[in-house]
Amino acid sequence: MRPTLPFERPRPLAPPPEYARLRAEAPVAPVLAPDGRPAWLVTSYDAAAAVLGDRRFGLAPAGEAQPGNDTLFQDGEAHARLRRLVAKAFAPRTLTALRPRVGKLAGELVAAMTGPRADLVEDLATPLSIGVIGELLGVRAAERDRFRALADAAGEADFFFGGEEEVAAAARAWEALGAYAAELVEARRRDPGDDLLSTLVGVRDADDGRLGDAELVAMVTTIVSGGYVSARNAIAVAALRLLAEDRLADAAGPAGAPDAVVDEVLRMQSGLTGEPFPRYAHEDVTLAGTRIAAGDLVLVRLEAAHRDPAHFPDPDRFVPGRRSSPLLVFGHGAHYCLGAVPARAQVAAALDALARQRPGLRLDGPVEAIEWIETGPDLGPKAVPVVLHEVD
Repeated sequence: MRPTLPFERPRPLAPPPEYARLRAEAPVAPVLAPDGRPAWLVTSYDAAAAVLGDRRFGLAPAGEAQPGNDTLFQDGEAHARLRRLVAKAFAPRTLTALRPRVGKLAGELVAAMTGPRADLVEDLATPLSIGVIGELLGVRAAERDRFRALADAAGEADFFFGGEEEVAAAARAWEALGAYAAELVEARRRDPGDDLLSTLVGVRDADDGRLGDAELVAMVTTIVSGGYVSARNAIAVAALRLLAEDRLADAAGPAGAPDAVVDEVLRMQSGLTGEPFPRYAHEDVTLAGTRIAAGDLVLVRLEAAHRDPAHFPDPDRFVPGRRSSPLLVFGHGAHYCLGAVPARAQVAAALDALARQRPGLRLDGPVEAIEWIETGPDLGPKAVPVVLHEVD
């Protein structure tokens, strides 16, 4: 009998124990998805990298029409064209230049924490993430509250495994966000700035043409879906993990050390704050000795793959700077995340600001008492209460 996802998670910051058993015994195993559909669960690093990098696994079943899909979440030449155009705006040099501004904003948010206690979700992770996305899209400060409300609603949507009511609510949330995105696109056409959206509006290519209005709106919603909720949760869980490990000071260590800390944090929490989108086999494929038929649903679990002892020795230990295989946090192959640079920058800036400005920071209660958001594709804490300083 196929086990049903999700598996039990006895410890909030550790993967379900079932992942380790399956990885050792059946790294590609038959399961039931949360909505009851039969699927293959991938838990080993090698098999996960193979699925994410193999074009025989697509984001939609082979031959399924996707009318009106103007996003990067598609396959084939339509995806390749959009990727070529969008990549011109997501040049690493352009995004790296954002890092000082991210660091400044993180420092200001941490400095603004007053009183003996704070919440790292509400006071740091959320305003930092929405602030960075707002800068990328040219959202005016006066519009940030409206933007956040729309982004929150869209971020909680679950199109993949939600029931009929959840899918309908998700569609309404994304429709509202899309309408706002159209306003942003029109504003950038009238008055271009130095933001990423203005660059996307101006991108042209002799062979690929330019991005149309519907494609630009789709890019805005994609940036929000991939950059806001995921980044917010990554910041919150990263801080939570370092505080739980009593390793926050490592985030402000000597040259190279903070980056190593960020890599190790992302390795240990990948999957917890977002798993890859489901894949479908476009033809019969043999994966880790298991035959997968064309049309089968395949679910990659990075939370399991990044603790594969064949690639990450002593995988349950927090070891910054470990020698290991490349991380798959931001994907692999054709769908590698274009927003990897700003996402890493946000996590690094938040941890650095906390480590330098709040060296005595501690959790206000046990990790087990943290409540988690369990709707949508990401898991994240509702709040991370901390003690800034003791009261006499």
